[in-house]
Amino acid sequence: MRLHVFTIYVFLFLAFSFTAYSQNVKLINIDQLNERIKTGKDSTYVVNFWATWCAPCIKELPHFEKLGAEYKSDKLVVLLISVDFKSKLSSAVVPFVKRKNLKNEVFLLNESSPQEYIDRIDPSWSGSIPATIFIKGDKRKFVESEFTYEQLLTEYKKL
Repeated sequence: MRLHVFTIYVFLFLAFSFTAYSQNVKLINIDQLNERIKTGKDSTYVVNFWATWCAPCIKELPHFEKLGAEYKSDKLVVLLISVDFKSKLSSAVVPFVKRKNLKNEVFLLNESSPQEYIDRIDPSWSGSIPATIFIKGDKRKFVESEFTYEQLLTEYKKL
């Protein structure tokens, strides 16, 4: 009997521990994103725009995870911004993030007009994804393509 009760306690403890550490996907709009970057002037930001339905995006996400983990001590902040529809937050984005065990901060872009936010992010952006902005202080570089880890690392180190 005691072993059975102990097993239940261990199971509940582990279940609640894992849920407590699971990624929380928040909504963010362009103004909030810009404010976040502005307040963290001493950090380097790598902001990746992706979607759960985009194969090249999914393929490169592990590279952003690796970069974020390996260079965290360099004041690197990797933000993963999903451009999925807001209605897909609970049904697609959150389960995807949990399944992939993403550790970088994940947001869902909360904007209603794609063309408006595309132009505000970078006027040269055609709107295709994946797309990434590298920001360090006043330096800013926008890249509209998929990265290998080596290419991502090279762009990061150029800043």
